[in-house]
Order: sequence, then C-alpha cells, then structure tokens
Amino acid sequence: MTEGSDVRDQLALERTRLANERTFLAYIRTGLSLLAASAVLFQFFSTLNAYLAVAWLLVAAGGVVLAVGVWRFYTVRRRLNRGCYVQKKQHQLRDES
Repeated sequence: MTEGSDVRDQLALERTRLANERTFLAYIRTGLSLLAASAVLFQFFSTLNAYLAVAWLLVAAGGVVLAVGVWRFYTVRRRLNRGCYVQKKQHQLRDES
C-alpha cells in the first residue's frame, strides 16, 4: 500500500468513528424525547387512563431506544478499535482482484 492510501484509510476510519458518535447522539435525542413526551402526559393528563397507558408505553420505548443506542455505539466502537471493519474491506478487495 502507498502512503496516500494509508492516510485515506485513516481518514475514512475517523469519519466512521464520527458517524458512530452522531448516530449515538441521535439515539440519545430520540430516547429523551420519548421520555419527555411521557412526562408531559403524566403531568397534564394523569386523570385519563388511556393517556397514562400511552405514557407508560412511551417510557418503555424511550428506555429501549436508549439501551439499543448505547449497545450499538459500544459494539461499533469496539469493532472499529479492533479493526474488524478494515479487515473486512481488505478481504473484499482481495476477493475482487
């Protein structure tokens, strides 16, 4: 490999790390929005049972989204640090040639 392709690979890896962080922040934002919506329902519509049921569903959905986001972020980060994605790319390039 040439020096230019090594730099290009490192920059691509850094872009992938930044994309992983942006995706993680999107999961966090979505989970917190669901939790905030449930708080609004609990605060202003606590006398209606249908709204309470929806509020509890939003709490559960928000928790699931947060958990999936954290799990996905650390899984992708671990694979990037191990070089799994880079190795997969190199294997694909070898198979094509």
